Amino acid sequence: MNRDYPNPRDHAEKILRIAQSNSAAATSAVAASWSRSVNQYGLSPGENPADSRLDSRSLALRREAIEQVVRVSQPAMDRLLSIIGASGCSVYLCDASGAIIDQRVRDADAEHFARAGLTIGADWSESAQGTNGIGTCIADARAVTIHRDQHFHSCNISMSCMGAPIFDAKGELAAVLDVSSCRQDVDGALVSLISHTVASTAQQIEADHFEEVYTRERIVRGRGDGQKGAVLFAVDRNDLIVGATRAARKLYHLSSDVLAKPLPAADILGDADQRGVGFEKAEARELHRALARAKGNMTAAARDLGISRATLYRRMAKHGLDTHR
Repeated sequence: MNRDYPNPRDHAEKILRIAQSNSAAATSAVAASWSRSVNQYGLSPGENPADSRLDSRSLALRREAIEQVVRVSQPAMDRLLSIIGASGCSVYLCDASGAIIDQRVRDADAEHFARAGLTIGADWSESAQGTNGIGTCIADARAVTIHRDQHFHSCNISMSCMGAPIFDAKGELAAVLDVSSCRQDVDGALVSLISHTVASTAQQIEADHFEEVYTRERIVRGRGDGQKGAVLFAVDRNDLIVGATRAARKLYHLSSDVLAKPLPAADILGDADQRGVGFEKAEARELHRALARAKGNMTAAARDLGISRATLYRRMAKHGLDTHR
């Protein structure tokens, strides 16, 4: 064992001591995961985890269940490997149960990661592997970094794993994007930079997936800095919200029950005054739109609205619109 890594027996004793402490869960997220690994899943940090892999049929079914996320993630995973591949990192896409569904690994590193158990079909849930970047990300439903001896099993302490959740269009956890490294020269600063990149990439996949699900609707960005995901709404032709990302749901306090029925966009986005509510304001908006589409041509605007030119003039005058065009 390299001198930069703790002795496996010391590592196992440390984890058991902390996990069996009554205050372990309150110490840190990692300690809470160690506690779950021992007390909930019955794992032993000094033992190698069981080599549990999905058979080809089960793997195909898991992949099919999140096929749209898998498809959308392809270019993002390619870009991510091009950025971090030279530093000896690999990229994994896992489903919400922790099974590796897809991967990006350089040929020179493939065998090394396979020996570490990071290969398609492998189960990296907390219940199987204890604390790790994939399983703990699922358990906490947030981006996590598990650096070297923060891993539960002694056999995994040479790795650094950065996992970030991908939520589907209903705000449910659909997948995890993970970058892992087994190289000693991947220090804390680089791990932090990679972790940020992984989280940003996962959020982009989530946004791309949302837009693909609601490809027929207008996508509107809500307020917020996007630090915890894209704040996006899907708005139909009637200006009703029919979908929202997880970040949008949390920021605007929208439960699944509330979103079960379409909601007026103006009411949720807080711009009812600007958009205008009521038949009179709705008519004024339609007049503005028709005139804009017709580039000010009154005859064309009237035709698009299905009314006479004289009626168009009367409606415009009613709303104080310029009729001298």
